[in-house]
Amino acid sequence: MDLKYSWLFLMLVFACMERPADSQDSGSALETDATWIQDSRPLPDQDSLFYLDQPAPLFRKEFGTTGEIKQAKLLITAAGYYQAWINGNAVGKNVLDPVWTDYSKRIYFSEYDVTSLLQSGDNCLAVTLGNGFYNPLPLRKWGQRNLRTDLEKVGKPAWIGKLILHFENGSTQEIATDTSWRFSYGPLVKNDVYLGVTYDAGKEIKGWQLPGFDDNSWDQALQGGDPGGQLQKAFFPAVQVSREIIPESIYSPASGIWMVDMGVNFTGTYRIKLTGQRGDTITIRFGERIYADGTLNPMTAVAGQIKRKGMGGPGAPDIAWQTDTYIVGDAGESWFSPEFTYHTYRYMEIRGLASPPRLEDIRGLFIHSNVKSANHFTCSSSLLNSIQEITERTFLANLVGVQSDCPAREKFGYGGDLNATSEAFIYNFDMQAFYRKTIYDWVDAMNDTLFVDTAPFVGINYCGLSWESAFLITQYYLYLYYQDTGIVKELYELDKHWMQKVARIHPDGWVDAGLSDHESLAPVPVKLTGTCHYLQCARIMKTFATLMGDTEKAAAYDTLAGKLQSMIRTEYWDKPVSDPINRQTLFATLLYHEVIPEEQVPAAVDSLRLAVEKAPAGHFITGIFGTKYILEALSRYGSPQLVYDIVNSTAFPGWGYMVDQGATTIWETWKESDNTYSNCHPMFGSVTEWYYRWLGGIRADPEHPGFKSFILAPFMPEGLDSVSCTYQSPFGNIVSNWHRETEHRIIYQISIPEGSSAQIILPYVQARITQIRKLSGNRDLDHVEGLDDGRFTLEGGDYLITISTDD
Repeated sequence: MDLKYSWLFLMLVFACMERPADSQDSGSALETDATWIQDSRPLPDQDSLFYLDQPAPLFRKEFGTTGEIKQAKLLITAAGYYQAWINGNAVGKNVLDPVWTDYSKRIYFSEYDVTSLLQSGDNCLAVTLGNGFYNPLPLRKWGQRNLRTDLEKVGKPAWIGKLILHFENGSTQEIATDTSWRFSYGPLVKNDVYLGVTYDAGKEIKGWQLPGFDDNSWDQALQGGDPGGQLQKAFFPAVQVSREIIPESIYSPASGIWMVDMGVNFTGTYRIKLTGQRGDTITIRFGERIYADGTLNPMTAVAGQIKRKGMGGPGAPDIAWQTDTYIVGDAGESWFSPEFTYHTYRYMEIRGLASPPRLEDIRGLFIHSNVKSANHFTCSSSLLNSIQEITERTFLANLVGVQSDCPAREKFGYGGDLNATSEAFIYNFDMQAFYRKTIYDWVDAMNDTLFVDTAPFVGINYCGLSWESAFLITQYYLYLYYQDTGIVKELYELDKHWMQKVARIHPDGWVDAGLSDHESLAPVPVKLTGTCHYLQCARIMKTFATLMGDTEKAAAYDTLAGKLQSMIRTEYWDKPVSDPINRQTLFATLLYHEVIPEEQVPAAVDSLRLAVEKAPAGHFITGIFGTKYILEALSRYGSPQLVYDIVNSTAFPGWGYMVDQGATTIWETWKESDNTYSNCHPMFGSVTEWYYRWLGGIRADPEHPGFKSFILAPFMPEGLDSVSCTYQSPFGNIVSNWHRETEHRIIYQISIPEGSSAQIILPYVQARITQIRKLSGNRDLDHVEGLDDGRFTLEGGDYLITISTDD
């Protein structure tokens, strides 16, 4: 069978398999009696014309109701973005909905309870559409990548929806999209997820969202615009405004220019009160930084590094910075908040105001996928707390439907960043549903002939296995942390097929093409990191095959893992590496992936420590993967105290250095960048995984996935007085808090969810456990097996453990 079509066949099989919740049935319910509709304006036939005004279409339909409404729900989605209103009231809290997918494969719809928005008698349902990632500008990022040709499906925005009314008398009424809807064009004359919006308030249509509006001059909607993807009900957290950010200051660096400092770098939009005369143009630009003279530096958040004339293609701006434009309508005050775009910024530059803006008239709106954040980590080190704070902010700023590498320049879902940070994200937020969606994005993005770098696919395919393997590795972390066996069973056949693809592309086992330890301060061959990712995948597939009862495949994957491990050991351990290489990444990778024989591990640890000592300030110089590896490997096999000392330092390179330089989100590079590299990049956020695993000591047990049984092994470094750490497991809340009560006494408070158990591993050098008290019943535990060597098991409950460090 042709390779391309064998993958397509598997996709058809996959489409018929298990789905989250009731997405298939609900999709059918939405499509019954509802059709995709759109406006009549054709898309431009030349690239340059896309940059001219293309007002967002407005759709409306009035309907009457009789009788008392028991419940009403709206099912709605779009190719692009939508915003809906009923009787002038916004429907739901979602923004930038639906989230980005390959629209030719699947489209998620939302379901809203709108009972409270309806009234007896006449009602109006109104919708406006935005371009989103379905109708992107033909910006040539880096001078060559054009989403209009790279995406699988682009086109003119369209939408489909159905309002279902249930009455107290048992009857129902449905209002669905069809050609009876009316449309016109509104004040949002330009909208783009990268460049921003232009809003002409003089073109506002008063009352169009309300019943009784005269729409006789409006045109009838056209049937069409179905992008082809399967409709599925959204099962993951929606993108929403999570909080408002109050600006810290407003100042004027030059005449006619006002700068607003939001205090922190974040992703989202804003709300601002504007005044002026009709026709006045107010321009707002955004940036992560300012120059020494206080003026805006937008260059680290420029879309696609487009920074010179002609680079972005016909019609594109010379510099693709984030900009919103507001044209004043009627004189007086009006509030403005842009739709269908999002920016990454700390600073706003405002031009065109007749009078100074006021702090109370501006609010930043932090927008991201609204993942639950019941987990938390704090400690007695203010620096570590600051690192945790900027890491969490960076993570959330890069969750807008996909987990991006940077939320301004690219907004793409790169697999390498996912492999580096997914465990860190899981420790901080409930990522199960979000990562399920992410895995489906990879299913839709992949093909049977080469590796792709992002999901959804945007035409980039040079990073290799270390990026596409996120498809498989993320499945494993859902299994490990949430005991999500459903995703494994659902995708097992596809997983096996993917491993066959890897074997075809790399028949001798060496992954010798692609990107390696990105942003390492010294060279790292992809042959090392890529082949270790292949080894990791082989071990994962052995686990999956065992779970599926596939003993033959489990043995085959075990053999493959043994072969790869032996190859890597021979090439990178048994003989000297003569080529230039980052020796920190080298030894950390070998240790993390357990390539080195147990009896030779101490020699590898010595080599790793020497590599650290020789680095600037004795710090880490690792990149995207090496940083995750060195944090774990040096702690597990060497000295977690050394790791703590490095993390808790403001010297370069390091996280503390970023904080000391004023960073409020994590940089893309260890070196500070004021022109090229993103200042909001989650790659080095793997440090927060180390917080939870080592300072909090909360670790999943691969033998008991889903925290049925888990490990509590906090490291209590010199120089740190306390840690407060919680993690919401499938069984309930895990607590691991410790503090130094006196110089020689540590109090360790833990909570183990009922129905689970924990293996406690406590530091036992010159220490002894003097008391274990179970708080329920307020009783001391005697005769705990393993207590003498600091390794013992406790069942569900709340405990206080006293540790004496007297000599």
